[in-house]
Amino acid sequence: MIRRKRKTRKFNSEINVVPYIDVMMVLLVIFMVTAPMLTQGVNVELPKAAADPVDSKDNEPVIITVDRDGHYYIDVGGDPQQPVAQDAIGARVQKILAANPGKMLLVKGDKSVDYNTVVQLMVTLQSAGAPSVGLVTE
Repeated sequence: MIRRKRKTRKFNSEINVVPYIDVMMVLLVIFMVTAPMLTQGVNVELPKAAADPVDSKDNEPVIITVDRDGHYYIDVGGDPQQPVAQDAIGARVQKILAANPGKMLLVKGDKSVDYNTVVQLMVTLQSAGAPSVGLVTE
């Protein structure tokens, strides 16, 4: 009897990872598209930020301050003296911007003031002709 030698096949123990890479790429794209849509409200303290100071061409910007009671103060190079009405701020800013169109405007709001109060101030400044308004943080 003649023995035939069988060819034994070696098992291929390598894993084909190409399908796994394809699945991971699809999941990555799905998460990249859906992540910006999942914004939720978070309790944060907005006034604290680590930001570089803004360079100004002239030495003193106009600072409009909103205190915790919602009163407005305008500071044009000195200490603000008296609270100013929102309409009066618009008129004063128009005069300042007419004299110096490149003047920088900064809003300094207390962290406990209502967000709507600061937004209304920014709308008043925009309607007075301010091209941009900066926010002051600690």
